Amino acid sequence: MTEILFIVAEDPEGGYVARSVGASICTEADDLAQLRDAVRDAVRCHFDEADRPRVIRLHFVHDEVIAA
Repeated sequence: MTEILFIVAEDPEGGYVARSVGASICTEADDLAQLRDAVRDAVRCHFDEADRPRVIRLHFVHDEVIAA
């Protein structure tokens, strides 16, 4: 695996939650800088160095509700 994808969403209670696609990794943080560090750390912990993806991609999902 050369790349891993995380879906990032705002947590209703504040901060962000990132869930990987294709691996059982989930992490959260209060802000984007902390989230980037948390995702890197989670990937390092989940994969052995030889199997670790070289690229981590974050896909941000934003839901917006508007009145009709």
